[in-house]
Amino acid sequence: MRIATYNVEWFSSLFDEDNRLLRDDEASGRQGVSRAAQIEALGRVFTEMDADAVMVVEAPDQGRRRDTVAALEHFAGQFQLRARKAIMGFANTTQQEIALLFDPAALVPMHDPRGAEAGPEGAVGAPRFDGAMRIDLDVDAREDLVRFSKPPLELDVTTAKGRTFRMIGAHLKSKAPHGARGDDEVMRISIANRRKQLAQAIWLRRRIEEDLAAGDDVILLGDLNDGPGLDEFEHLFGYSSVEILIGPEDGARMFDPHAQDALRHPLAAQASTARFHIERQGRYLSALLDYVMISEGLRTERPKWRIWHPFEDHACWQNAPLREALLAASDHFPVVLDIDL
Repeated sequence: MRIATYNVEWFSSLFDEDNRLLRDDEASGRQGVSRAAQIEALGRVFTEMDADAVMVVEAPDQGRRRDTVAALEHFAGQFQLRARKAIMGFANTTQQEIALLFDPAALVPMHDPRGAEAGPEGAVGAPRFDGAMRIDLDVDAREDLVRFSKPPLELDVTTAKGRTFRMIGAHLKSKAPHGARGDDEVMRISIANRRKQLAQAIWLRRRIEEDLAAGDDVILLGDLNDGPGLDEFEHLFGYSSVEILIGPEDGARMFDPHAQDALRHPLAAQASTARFHIERQGRYLSALLDYVMISEGLRTERPKWRIWHPFEDHACWQNAPLREALLAASDHFPVVLDIDL
C-alpha cells in the first residue's frame, strides 16, 4: 500500500465557486505559475505517485459554497486517479483544509474524532481537536486556552486485507508576529506563538498515546512546520514539535527515518521536503517539514519512505517532466510511504 502526504500550496485558488478546476492563464497562488500550469503539474505528480491514499494538506476550502470533498473528487476525476474519493473532518477558517484522497478499493476510512468535547472553557488532557485544551504555557501558574487553527483529521482505517489502524493528518502552525511594533514585541509575540505550537504538539502526542494504549497502530502524517534544529527559538524551549510527537526514549515512540537522521546527526546533510524562495536574499531555503510517522507495530510491515524531491531523489531528477511538475505544483514535495497493509 502506498500512503503519502502532500502540502499543495494554495490548492483552493485552483477551483471556482462550483468546485470545478479553473484551467486558465490567470495567476495561481504559486508565484509565476498560472492556474492551468499548476493544475497540470499537480495532475502529473498525483498520477505518477499512484498512491492508495494521499493526505492533502492545504486542501481546497470548505465554506458556504465551497466543498472540499467535491473539489478533490472533481480533481481526481479529471486525471482519472485511483485515489478518487475524498474525506475530511472538521473544517477551519484558513482556506487550507486537511483531507484524504483515497482509493475505495484499497481502504475504507471513517472520520472518527476522539476525546471529550470541550466547551468555551476548554478541557485538560486531550479533548476533541475542534475544541480547546487548557494548559499552562509559561510560569505564571495560570492555565491558557490552546486551539488548533487547523484541527487534525482523525480517521479509523480498514484496508482491503482487513488491517485496521488509526491515521491522523496534521498541519501545525506557529503564527507570524503580525502587527508587532518593534523588535521587542516581535520577540514576545513570536515566543508566545511558539509556545502555542508546542502545546498543540503536546495535545496531539497525548492523543497518539491514547490510541496506542488502546492497542491501535497509528500513522501520523502531514506538515508539522518544524524539525530538529529548524526553529530559531528551539534553544529556548529545548525541543521541537517533532521530538514531542516522536515521544520519549522510554515511551511508545513514533518513527520517521528522516526525523531520526536529523535528530541523531544534526550537523550532517539533511533530507528536505520543502523549498522556499527568499526573494530579499536571492536564494532558496530548503527545510524538512513534512513527515509520515508510524508506530512500532507497523515497523514490521516492510515500510519504505521516499521524499519526491526533484533535486534530491535520483528518479525524480531523471524524469524531466516530473521534475518540472514537482517544482511548479507546490513549494512542498510529497513524502511517500510504501508499506504492507
